This record gives sequence, structure tokens and C-alpha cells, in this order.
Amino acid sequence: MAIAEEERNLNTIPVGTLGIISLRSCEDLSRKVDAYLVKWREERESEHKDSLPFAGYQRKTYLLKANTPRFGSGEGKGVILESVRGYDLYIMVDVTNHSMTYSLFGDDNHMSPDDHYQDLKRIIAAVGGKARRITVIMPYLYESRQHKRSARESLDCAIALQELVRMGVDHIITFDSHDPRVQNAIPLNGFENVPASYQFIKNLLRHVRDLQIDASHMMVISPDEGGMKRAIYVANVLGLDMGMFYKRRDYTRVVNGRNPILAHEFLGSDVEGKDMIIIDDMISSGESVLEVAAALKERKAARIFIFATFGLFTGGLDAFDKAYEDGIITRVLTTNLIYQKPELLEKEWYLSTDLSKYIAYLIDTLNHDSSISELLDPVARIHRVVARYKAGEEI
Repeated sequence: MAIAEEERNLNTIPVGTLGIISLRSCEDLSRKVDAYLVKWREERESEHKDSLPFAGYQRKTYLLKANTPRFGSGEGKGVILESVRGYDLYIMVDVTNHSMTYSLFGDDNHMSPDDHYQDLKRIIAAVGGKARRITVIMPYLYESRQHKRSARESLDCAIALQELVRMGVDHIITFDSHDPRVQNAIPLNGFENVPASYQFIKNLLRHVRDLQIDASHMMVISPDEGGMKRAIYVANVLGLDMGMFYKRRDYTRVVNGRNPILAHEFLGSDVEGKDMIIIDDMISSGESVLEVAAALKERKAARIFIFATFGLFTGGLDAFDKAYEDGIITRVLTTNLIYQKPELLEKEWYLSTDLSKYIAYLIDTLNHDSSISELLDPVARIHRVVARYKAGEEI
């Protein structure tokens, strides 16, 4: 088994029978997670696995049947098609999956984050308090871009977190939240903001074999002041220098809900001849990160690799195609935590980073009520994979 599997201490009784409910928005990811769990638990030897506390421990699938049908008016309901009494329940949802539709008075209506969030609440309501524990795995945190109040406006993310807790959710797991301080809205409940740093580094090393990972040849860049913490972490773990851009905005105008960016100003050491890792939580339209990449190229940077946990690509892929053709970007890495367009997966410049195994580790460990601290802190794993890379081993 993998090193992380060996390191985890699972010498505890499961909290309850493991069950995973995947909303339709997250089916592909949840199937991969389920496959790992089935495999590990079939291989795992325990003298107690036939005892009553381990009932249902080894199964052909941990996915439970559930549905969120819609009426012709667009109204919906949540239906769970098997018992969840006493289960340790994990509900997975991708609120950004815009590929899904439902009939609204005869027209096809694409599902918005609001629609997915309502379906999540319907499933929690259908559980009806019968589960022993409910954990929501929401990789892209609903309304996470509306995490603070800068005028007389709503605090949607905080309201959603409080609403889920009131409905009986014990634990919320999300990835690279836009601002993890939003967890202050639910200070007495579990909230894990999981980084994807290790998976990005591993995937890059697997596909690019001629990197020189030292401060003389590589640098980590934050595209704005909000992403400083991510960039500092990766730079420190890899032993690299860090630079950042700050956005100079025109606060006299509002375009598409925000103040337009006038320029990206750079703070950092010389980038000439160095490979760049630009790291951010998401690519929305991609306009900002491509401007940063172009600014680095003007400063004679070498190859440019972009890490972003969530690749929304709301403005399409043409701008990235052109940037690749012009030699501005080398590779873009995002995760499979959210819906990926089929045409994105075919792009030469794109590398998909699979986090299903990581989620399976989290679920398996939490089901045993064991600590996930080591899973959340990947420093040792990053050092190991970099050492293997430098030794010329397969990643």
C-alpha cells in the first residue's frame, strides 16, 4: 500500500457504518473515492473485522442510493433510497457543476451553485437526523468568494455554513477556501480547509522531468496579495524564493461586479531565466493569471507553470490556447475536485490533478475517528517526492 496508508493509525473502532451520498454533480469523483475505499478495506487485515462494531466494514460499495428529482415547475426534493440509520455519512457535492440541467417549464435550465446548494440541503433534510454523524465534503466552498463584507451587502458563505450546522451537519471539509477565516462563522463545529499543494507538486514532477528545484532556477509567484500564504508555504517547503503581484485597481468604476484592474505591480527578486510556479486558489475567467504570466515573460522568466485548485474557466479556453501558442504559459494544473469540460482535458497545456485518493484517505481516517493532522500537513510527503525526483526515480 501507499506510504500514507501505512502511516495512518487506524487501530480504532469505526464511528459508524461508512456511507457516502454523492449528489449527481459529484458522481465521477465519488466513484473514484469509493473504489479506493473498497480496495483498502478488502486488503486490510483486522482480527476484529467480523465483530459487531465492524459490521458492514467491507462492502462492494459505500455509495448509497439517493436522488434529487425536479418537478416541471423547477421545484425539487431529496430522496434517500436506503437506510442511513446509525451511519457515519459523507455527502459530496460540486456546487460549480454547470453542465447539469433540469426542466423548467419545458426549457433546459443549467444548474447554478444555488441549485446545487439547495439539493444538498434537501438530502440532509431527507436524512432526518437518523445518521450518527454527517460530514459534508464540498470541495469548492459555496459562496466562498462572498466571504467578507466591504459595504452594505450579504455574507452568503457565513450564512450557508451556519445553516448547514443548524441542519445537523457535524463537519465540513473543503479545499483551498478563498479565505479560510470564514470558518469563524461556525467556531464550535468542525471545518477543515484542505490544501492540494502536495498533489500539484507531485503531478508537475511526474510530467516535467528537467526541473531544477532550487532558488537559482525556480521561483514561486502569488498573483495577488490574497494568495500570499499559499505561495509562501510552497516556496518555503521547496526552498525557493517567492514574489508577488498586487493589483492596482480603478476604484471609481465597477465592471462585472468588481473594480477593474489597471496594472499588476511586481514585488520580488529578479526572475530572469527562472522557471515560475504561479499558485492560486482558482482560475475564474483566467484574465488575471494570464496577465501575471505575461508580465513575468516581459521580465524574461523561463517556463511558467500555473497551479490553481479550481479551474472554472468562465471565459472559455481560447485565451489559454493563445497564451500557450505564444509561449507565455507552459502548463496549467487544476484539480478534478470540480467539473472539468471534456475539451479542457484534451488541451496540450493542461494537466489534471486527481485528488480522489486524498479524499478517500480523509474519509477512511475520519470514519475511524483518527487524527487527520498528518494528512493535512504534507511537508514530509513533499520532501520525499522531491528527493525521489532528484534521484531520478519514477514519481
